[in-house]
Amino acid sequence: QVTDQPSSLSPLGRTGDLPIDICNPSNGPFSTIINNPYMSFPVGNVSVLEDSQSKVQISVLDQTEVVAGVTTRVIEEREWDAGQLVEISRNFFVQAPDGTVCYYGEDVDIYENGVITGHSGAWRAGVGRNLPGIIMPANPQVGQKYQQEVASGVAEDRAEHMAIEPLFTTPAGTFSDVLLVNEDPPSTKRYTPGVGMIFDDGMLLTKLLNHL
Repeated sequence: QVTDQPSSLSPLGRTGDLPIDICNPSNGPFSTIINNPYMSFPVGNVSVLEDSQSKVQISVLDQTEVVAGVTTRVIEEREWDAGQLVEISRNFFVQAPDGTVCYYGEDVDIYENGVITGHSGAWRAGVGRNLPGIIMPANPQVGQKYQQEVASGVAEDRAEHMAIEPLFTTPAGTFSDVLLVNEDPPSTKRYTPGVGMIFDDGMLLTKLLNHL
């Protein structure tokens, strides 16, 4: 009798440090259909998070990008500060066979007074020693830790799951089973099933749209 067992690379059921090998280009096949419960990216989805000073708009584009030999989904983020556009990034995500969402890098344009002034934070897996990281495990649990970005000297973010909160309210509604994530460099995010990120360093989800 053959039974389906999680791959030895799979973070399913694990806590502590998760192996990022699940996201290695050789461990596909990967999918541009990203439907992880805590990080779902249907093409056409647009979410907006805001506070009194800042706004970020996250759009799931009907575009793909080949990074490190893997076809990834392009997720665009636009950020404003005091009403001025400060950054546009194109993030490259893909879903591993077990449902883990992998982060393959980002192209970044930094803006000042409407003019691109730099590309700080840009990186791609497969360039030099850069490796893809985990942006959301297949089965998020409290206590999981993982590398999100592995680009020495450019982007070396890490994440830790701190709690599953019963309820959290934003202008877009009240959400349940909310995953609280602390990142290093210091950042706090919250995610909820079927929606994704609803809190980003004080910014709250205000709109969730699907343009398809």
